[in-house]
Amino acid sequence: MSDDLIKIPAIAKEVVKNKRTGTVYADKAAFDADVADPSTDTTVDDFRQDLEITVASLHTKGGTNPNK
Repeated sequence: MSDDLIKIPAIAKEVVKNKRTGTVYADKAAFDADVADPSTDTTVDDFRQDLEITVASLHTKGGTNPNK
């Protein structure tokens, strides 16, 4: 087995959300501003962070064999 890692092109997107209300924020700073805003009931416990990974499609050099 080789110790070399295969690098696959991918795009990562961070999603910051209020897990109670479902509000999506532009970034963590926007969420923190909502927590600091006394006119909202958002707390630090409402924080949710997801990471969406989109992997580019890989193309093979050979075709498929429809007889198998």
